[in-house]
Amino acid sequence: MISKPKFKIGRRLGAGVYDKCQTAKFSASSGKFAGPGARRPKALSEYGAQLIEKQKVRFSYGITERQLSNYVKKASLVKGSGAVEKFYENLETRLDNIVYRMGLAPSRRAARQMVSHGHFIVNIHKVTIPSYEVKVGDIIKIREGSKVKKIFDNLTERLKDYNTPSWILFNVSKMEGNIIAKPKNTETFLDLNAVLEFYSR
Repeated sequence: MISKPKFKIGRRLGAGVYDKCQTAKFSASSGKFAGPGARRPKALSEYGAQLIEKQKVRFSYGITERQLSNYVKKASLVKGSGAVEKFYENLETRLDNIVYRMGLAPSRRAARQMVSHGHFIVNIHKVTIPSYEVKVGDIIKIREGSKVKKIFDNLTERLKDYNTPSWILFNVSKMEGNIIAKPKNTETFLDLNAVLEFYSR
């Protein structure tokens, strides 16, 4: 069940912000507020639209304002259209996001908790920092002692129809993922360029 704060954020920023908002039930409930008697929302200014996009990124990835600002600064060092790709790469290569993308967690928030609790090893070291930057060639494994945990029950069955992104190779039998390429920006829900423009003001 989605909490009221998340429901409000989902209505304001769009269903893509939270996994639990991406349902027909959510769409139907949020549609109740857009009936004939509903007040028509004011057109957003360019600044307002960019602010909304910034909030979408923050809530989607579950990061702080400071973290987002730092990712933007790193991306802004790259000139031209490469800045958007670098920004996307910064967000996607967080360890918590990788765990989520591998299908091992139902949401990024859950993935963040799983990383914090020490369930994963990157190459040969246990990592408990959700924002840890994963690089091409890194191998992410479920820690041996964590494989018996309830959160990993029926993993093979759960991942049977799950498709990982093309830049991640996940081996279910070994319970490990290999980062084989840099992530490419295929996100349609987020306007990352608007976020970069917001911070460049």
